[in-house]
This record gives sequence, structure tokens and C-alpha cells, in this order.
Amino acid sequence: MKQYFLATLFIFTLISSCQQRIDQPATSAKTSFHFDSSFVWPEGIKAAVSLSFDDARFSQIDTGMAILDSFDVQASFYVSIWSAKQRLDGWKNALKNGHEIGNHSLHHPCTANFDWSREYFLESMDLETMKYEIEEANVQIGDIGLGLPQTFAYPCGQKFVGQGNATASYVPLVAEGFLAGRGWQDEAPNNPMFCDMAQLMGMSSDAKDFNEIKTLLDQVITQGGWLILAGHEIGMQGPQTTRVQMLKELLPYLKDPANAIWVAPIKTIASYISDHRQTKLN
Repeated sequence: MKQYFLATLFIFTLISSCQQRIDQPATSAKTSFHFDSSFVWPEGIKAAVSLSFDDARFSQIDTGMAILDSFDVQASFYVSIWSAKQRLDGWKNALKNGHEIGNHSLHHPCTANFDWSREYFLESMDLETMKYEIEEANVQIGDIGLGLPQTFAYPCGQKFVGQGNATASYVPLVAEGFLAGRGWQDEAPNNPMFCDMAQLMGMSSDAKDFNEIKTLLDQVITQGGWLILAGHEIGMQGPQTTRVQMLKELLPYLKDPANAIWVAPIKTIASYISDHRQTKLN
């Protein structure tokens, strides 16, 4: 009987201790965010949107640029060097019209799980190799007359080199070299108070209709967030293609003052947030 009593007492004490742990708020022993005030967009603005496109696909110049310019919307373009050279006059004109030209690495390395990425793949690289990929792309973008990129887009949205125990994040390289870095296929818009500029969340605009994008816009307007859309081709249909019809519905919605949305390139929004948010790390 005594042993039964002691066992019961032990179990009760253990359950009580666990319940106290559950009821206590989670805290970090090392770091925590403290916000001096809520983030404030420019007067009359409720949320921000940035449009971005990768790889300097020909359709971006041949089809998309005229649509963007007709609505006076400037986007961020993360160019691949070889492809950009094929439409160089168009890209120079885009730069003059206020569009952003960003860095997308020299050889676009992604995982070797993709058949087309077997020549330059992340699992075979180290941080020194990736640093060269980034810095040489900056040099070559400048050499063809497209300026010095201020932001970066991770090829395939992937942020690591090496494999297994040798895996390393190259986010710190992007943080060191750029105002901001953008991911792809991420799950949510950015909270301007919390977002890490070196790895901003980018959500795909490819193969989406306007109603799908509108759902995201409603979310960022309600929450005061920053939606970054990322696409590839610009056309009527096809894989990795941002639809022309979607853009023709989206752009006037973004420009309508009644919706209180600030639409601008990633470098512009990133710079504003960095200058205006009040955050402290302990």
C-alpha cells in the first residue's frame, strides 16, 4: 500500500510540474524581439506589394514590360547574365523606367535533384564558391550596363550549399552584400516588423488568377504586411508563367488609391522598412 501511495504521489507531482510548464509563456534564454511601436507605412498606405521576376526570360521584355509600363508599375527583375544579353537594349530601357535589376547569381545553382542543374549544383559547392557566384554576377551585370544590384534572389529559393554535415547557409553572404534577399515558393507575406531582409518571403505569381492573388492582398491589407510576388515567364499560358490576364486585373487594383497599397520594387520597400521599423535584439 505504501509503495502504491508513493507511486501515485510521484505521478501527480510529475503531471502538476508538466502543467505548470505548459501554462508558462515561452521565452528565449538568449534572444527576443522587443518592438518600440507598431510599424507605420507612409501616410495613406495600408500595405505594400512588390512584383518580381527571375532569370531575364525573353517574355519579360517581349510581353511583360509594356504591360507594367502602361500602368506605371515598377518591378524587380533578377537577371541571368546570358539571357539578359539577348535583350540588353530592353533591359537598359527597363532600368531607365525605374525597374530594379537584381542579382540572381552567375550560374543559377540549384539542387542536383533537378536534372538541368547537374553542372552547377548546390550540394557540390562551398561558401567560397557561392561568394564568387554572387560577386562575379554583380561585376558582369555592371559590365553590361545594368548597374550594381542592391538586392538578390535565391535561385530556386534554395539557401544552402554542401550536403549532410557539411551543409552551410549562404544567407550571411547575402546579408553582407545586399540590402535584401528574396526567396521563392514561401508560405506567407512578410511582416515588416519581423521580416529578415536577407531572406524575405517570396510567393509565386505563376499560374495564378487574380482571385488567388486577391486573397493574399486582402490578407496583407488587413495585417499591414508586405506581399512579394515572384514569377518567371509572362504570357497567356504555360509552365512557370505569370498570366497576362492576371496582371491586367492586378495592376489597376494595386494602383487604385482606394486600396491604399504601395507598389514598388523590392529595394524601395526594403529600404523604407529598414529605415522606419523600431526593433531591438537582446
